[in-house]
Amino acid sequence: MRSVVFAYHDIGYVCLQELLRAGDTVAGVITHADDPAEEVWFRSVRELAEAHGLPVFAPESVNTPEWVARLAAWQPDFIFSFYYRKLLSKEVLALPRRGALNLHGSLLPKYRGRCPVNWVLIHGERETGVTLHYMEEKPDRGDIVAQRAVPITDDDTALTLFQKLTEAAAGLLRETYPALCAGTAPRVQQNHALASYFGGRRPEDGRIDWGKPARAVFNLARAVTHPYPGAFTFCDGRKLYVWAARVDASAADSGEPPGAIIAAAPHLSVQTGAGVLRLTRVQFEHQPELPGAQWAAQNGIHEGVRLT
Repeated sequence: MRSVVFAYHDIGYVCLQELLRAGDTVAGVITHADDPAEEVWFRSVRELAEAHGLPVFAPESVNTPEWVARLAAWQPDFIFSFYYRKLLSKEVLALPRRGALNLHGSLLPKYRGRCPVNWVLIHGERETGVTLHYMEEKPDRGDIVAQRAVPITDDDTALTLFQKLTEAAAGLLRETYPALCAGTAPRVQQNHALASYFGGRRPEDGRIDWGKPARAVFNLARAVTHPYPGAFTFCDGRKLYVWAARVDASAADSGEPPGAIIAAAPHLSVQTGAGVLRLTRVQFEHQPELPGAQWAAQNGIHEGVRLT
């Protein structure tokens, strides 16, 4: 088969790798230029494509008449989108002879849209997964070809969960690609009544609301910890990042207001709207990252100080 691949990030990397291993003729690869404002911790689709001698481009838009004509000239059987961040027009989606498919990082129809890995953690989900589906003009609505579920544990962060999803995506494509080529892959309509949609996230969305339960603050912290921008609060007017935390199931509510530090040692413990949270890794902005109790000792932080 002959494909045009739109890909970025680790999932884009491993899925392009799987297509090449399966013997797909990749006519061209469309990716993104790396954003200098973003921490690029993932593998490069561009480098993989170049290593295999594939033509690779990063246009601002492929929906222009010039790009639609160029894509049409490649005569693709399939278009694949693997963590590509821009929407494709109906003109582009109509080009491949056998269809245009997307690999999405959730169990559709739940968590359509941007940043599904972060959102499932923020909402305390215990399971997520990857979905291969046909593309429509509206994002993440098309018929499902296959899904693979991934469990979420309390030890997962956005990074570890993304690593699980990357492995699941590679396996799902490896299993499904032969059926797509043979024309025997299933095609199941999504139940749109069960759909949920979430947009992109900004660094400022990481601000902690101490009035929420300890579990909710814990989920936010692990959803945006390294390599993401981090959950944050303020201590005496200084920005404080919370890189890791744990719900203290053994501690009773103190009666102190949300955000109050109720112990600085041996654990740095904060009262929330419901329950107590231990802050295990924290960092004042522009200062070293430290274990919570060590940070408190070095900065003279004591019981009664309130985080805001």
